[in-house]
Amino acid sequence: MQRNSSSEALILSVHTQGENNRNVCMLTPDGIVYATLYGGPKSKLRSQVSQWNRGKIWLYKDETKKSCKITDFDVTRYHLSFRENLFKSYAANLAAEISVKTKCAGSPEQCWHLINGLLDGMELSSERNSRLGLLRFIWRFLSLLGLKPQTQQCPRCGKSYITGKITADTVSLKTAYDESENGFVCGDCTDITDRHFILGMDAITYLEAVSDLEPAQVRSIIISEQTFIEIKELCFYLLENACGCRLNSLKSGVGIL
Repeated sequence: MQRNSSSEALILSVHTQGENNRNVCMLTPDGIVYATLYGGPKSKLRSQVSQWNRGKIWLYKDETKKSCKITDFDVTRYHLSFRENLFKSYAANLAAEISVKTKCAGSPEQCWHLINGLLDGMELSSERNSRLGLLRFIWRFLSLLGLKPQTQQCPRCGKSYITGKITADTVSLKTAYDESENGFVCGDCTDITDRHFILGMDAITYLEAVSDLEPAQVRSIIISEQTFIEIKELCFYLLENACGCRLNSLKSGVGIL
């Protein structure tokens, strides 16, 4: 078996191992890879192999010792703003955490494109736009997991939520997320007042747009703060349900994310 290999990689985390070495977790188009980075503070690689850096990495695998070490890393993309913005840093950590916990949602190559799209987008965006970008990322990640709720119609009566345009008659319509249906039940089919996740048509329409439109088109859509909150609370809930555990990034990032 060939011991030397190379691949595109995004550094997800770096942890100290002993005095000079580091354990590195990275995302590649083939999945999550763990490797050891050898060398002290003066090592050139130590500064290059930093969290959120992306580029081409060279690895040496020793099957006998069951070890993998980094021999070189050519950085092609930095995300320097993450060091100065707490939200972006926590959002990136959330994306990294769910990619590891779900094993890239079983689709490493698609996960690779989703996460790098989020990180590159946040690097070029304001915090407000990055917050919306995170919600879009979560919704698409849920789709990758096969757990995205159905937003086109009420799962009980079949009432369509896709009108093409929100009018005075539909803007006040409220729906409630129903876990057993994994969809949004209309007010005619259930009493939504005692439901935890109540979404207006603005939120439903936005989520449907994320699913169906090109990313550039979705980025041009403006939503209210209330709609943003409705979507965020639901997305965080669905994400933790999908992972089957409390996510450290959401727990430590309360008030930030």
